[in-house]
Amino acid sequence: MLELAILGFLAEGPLPGHELRRRVSHLTGHTRPVSDGSLYPAINRLAKAGLLERRADPSAGGARYILSLTETGRADMLERLRKPAEHEITDHTRFYTVLSFLSLLPDMTEQHAVLRRRLTFLEEPASFFYDGERPMRAEEVADPYRRGILLTARATSRAERTWLREALGEEPPTFS
Repeated sequence: MLELAILGFLAEGPLPGHELRRRVSHLTGHTRPVSDGSLYPAINRLAKAGLLERRADPSAGGARYILSLTETGRADMLERLRKPAEHEITDHTRFYTVLSFLSLLPDMTEQHAVLRRRLTFLEEPASFFYDGERPMRAEEVADPYRRGILLTARATSRAERTWLREALGEEPPTFS
């Protein structure tokens, strides 16, 4: 997801390395801090693969540079957005990285296909806690902290499913 974030931010325009780091850090937040030890090797991999260009920033001195996306990099980024891996759909933070740049896909049908995959995932019965193979509901859990986790996850999932249906132009399901 780090590489998608780099490519996505550079798709919005060239950036100096320190500004790219700031934007990626803001996107991933406190849950997945971005270190120089992960960001700069990723930038080097992308540059070596021809997905981004690095040029000296004459206004900032010799050690500073500006990064920009190549056409090959734009095509790679769009493909990553069209076909995110399964873990990029199921992992909350990874999906938010995909979602942050999904509007860069020019075809709304492709955007909606990604949103439908996420909605399908969220509609599957799941839990953090199980009784054998059966997912447990918050009402079945005695531990107040585990119940809190389940109640918070339920509310978050409900809100996200509502938003996804709205974005897809779908009506929420009705229950009898």
